[in-house]
Amino acid sequence: MSPSPVDAMNHTSPTLSRRSFAAASGFAMGTLALRSLLAEESAGSTGDAPRPHHPPTARSVIVLFMAGGPSQVDTFDPKPELAKLAGKDVPESIARNVPKIKRAGLKNLMASHWDFHPRGECGMPISTLLPETAKFADDLCVIRSMTHRNPVHGPGECVALTGTGAGDRPSVGAWSVYGLGSASQELPSFIAMNLMTAGMQYPQAAGWGPGFLPSRFQGTVVEPARGIHDVDMPDGVGNARRLRELAVIQQLNRRFLESVEQHSELEARIRSYEMAFRMQTAAPELFNVGQESQQTQRMYGLDADQTKTVGRACLLARRMVERGVRFIQIRVGGWDAHGNIKGNHTNMAGRTDRPIAALIADLKQRGLLDSTLLVWGGEFGRTPTMEGRAKGRDHSPAAYSVWLAGGGVRGGQIIGQTDPIGYTVTERPVKPVELHATMLHALGIDSDRLVYDHHGLLETPVGVTGGQPVLEAFA
Repeated sequence: MSPSPVDAMNHTSPTLSRRSFAAASGFAMGTLALRSLLAEESAGSTGDAPRPHHPPTARSVIVLFMAGGPSQVDTFDPKPELAKLAGKDVPESIARNVPKIKRAGLKNLMASHWDFHPRGECGMPISTLLPETAKFADDLCVIRSMTHRNPVHGPGECVALTGTGAGDRPSVGAWSVYGLGSASQELPSFIAMNLMTAGMQYPQAAGWGPGFLPSRFQGTVVEPARGIHDVDMPDGVGNARRLRELAVIQQLNRRFLESVEQHSELEARIRSYEMAFRMQTAAPELFNVGQESQQTQRMYGLDADQTKTVGRACLLARRMVERGVRFIQIRVGGWDAHGNIKGNHTNMAGRTDRPIAALIADLKQRGLLDSTLLVWGGEFGRTPTMEGRAKGRDHSPAAYSVWLAGGGVRGGQIIGQTDPIGYTVTERPVKPVELHATMLHALGIDSDRLVYDHHGLLETPVGVTGGQPVLEAFA
């Protein structure tokens, strides 16, 4: 079904120039064919382009998704009470409020392996696990009261990125592109990078999927080391030959589309061929991080085996922001610490802390942090209790932490609170869809006014359950 947003969110159907592309160009590579192919055709390119509902505080969003579930009580939510209660059961005053989910163990509390110290002028307590990120405490807005009820990786990841465990709704990145269209003619508006997936729950495609939105709003998955899959020109094929090939393909696709009228996936495929040609010239330049100074590459950790994978992705995210990519998602798997949480989290922090801090610093020094919203967090947190005897922690979605930075956010503040051991939310609960609404708010989108008619139901990013953005996060 075609999109039906309300208010100022107007989305146009494919233009006549696109429908007549193949007929006008035929089998020859003429000027008209080139212009048709390279014309700006995405939502947001015409006089009827969608407009924000309110002045945005950010032009781009970068989601740093720590898949597997980093422990809140070992990162951004210090609980000295755990040291006093180590080895004991969860106190009844807290236990009676812990959701009755299979993984919510109530025995054998375990203290954190890391100390917390006040950081920055704000004095925000941050774990020694993340020393580089801690240097930017005054830029961070930590939400300690994230909460949902799904303790399983796959569905939990879908909840965190789409709002539902079934993964049948649009990802927050897809909503952002649906609401605002594309800001780049050469690159996708929504790019996802999935890192370190070996041995982990496989990345959930719903996390960058369009759900019930038209297929053109889904994210494009890239590998930082290789770039966009299958985008390179074959040997011996130049621009002129590729344009002739595309003219034939588009002519056949258009004929079929006209016979079936509406077909979201076919329309997306037609657009993908057009975008692919643009990317064949733009993508190689984007992924050539060798253009960056040696100092910049070292800052991101490209000179060390432990940090180079995440470092390259973070550096590419900054380059994408510079080139107008609206929504960037970096998924770093490996935070699942059922056994030996000290070893697991030390390893994962070693891989991510330096590159993420470099991204904050780089955006700041280039004047881009004010217009770029960073969001860090996983699909859930971890229990304050020890899992078995392995000195690990189990999954715990009832209370966990995320942080925001840049994009109009007021740094140096903490929103929400948890109980004395970090198991349940006691103040200002925030649902994942409300975090999504907060990201969209930064982009100028009111989630209650961005509407898509799905089989007669007027859907919004916050779904039937609703939810409001965390407005106190902003300056």
